[in-house]
Amino acid sequence: MQYVVSADGTRIAYERSGQGSPLILIGGALCDRSATRPLAEALEPDFTVVSYDRRGRGDSGDTTPYAVAREVEDLAALVAALGGTAAAYGHSSGAGLLVEAAASGLPFSSVVLHEPPYGPDDIEAQRESDAGAAVVEGFIAEGRGLEAVTAFLQLTGMPEDAAKEWAAAPGLAELAPTLRYDFAVMDRSPGGTVPFDRLTQITQPALAVCGSVSPPFMVDAARLVAKALPDGQYVELDGQHHVVPPEVLAPVLRDFLSRR
Repeated sequence: MQYVVSADGTRIAYERSGQGSPLILIGGALCDRSATRPLAEALEPDFTVVSYDRRGRGDSGDTTPYAVAREVEDLAALVAALGGTAAAYGHSSGAGLLVEAAASGLPFSSVVLHEPPYGPDDIEAQRESDAGAAVVEGFIAEGRGLEAVTAFLQLTGMPEDAAKEWAAAPGLAELAPTLRYDFAVMDRSPGGTVPFDRLTQITQPALAVCGSVSPPFMVDAARLVAKALPDGQYVELDGQHHVVPPEVLAPVLRDFLSRR
């Protein structure tokens, strides 16, 4: 494990492995660097891969007040530590963070956006999403991490029994406060609408990825993202859900990034 120091003084923990051009992996909600480690291991033969703890998670620090711009600065510090440029892959809300970072002008060589959970441009759907986020944030404010994680997982469409079982996994409840950060990244709700204005500012080669059996709104979002990107491509993984096994995902990333 190594550290970089972000612009506001926060220490960001990361693991670096493999050989080749640098690639940063950005996890989504309730994920620390252990979540991206299996994908990192699959990509190590071809890339110098960095898995890191987003602020407030794992071994990274957390400086208040939070702002999405601080997470962009965390990525800037990682890119600097890798020599000044790197490719980047983001999953779920991590893809939403990558959109913000790339649109802000960070020197990524290419970006891969894997199912950023942007919701439909529908007032009623946005109201429901905002109401669900308020419930999660209420539990967080009360220090009820287990309930917050359970409510969040239900908000993503997971059945109640399964959500309760997942939420009880070791260490997951402790990550509950960072759900507020993911809401901010996704524009307040768990699934803010597609930020077309930000996507048009991403000038590097970009790939939007989704699973063919993921929730329909995620498939729709990935297609819209690909169309909005100035230099965008789209790949749909047949038979895959929101979480894709490394042995399926790694070849897709390798093929795209090796041509850049």
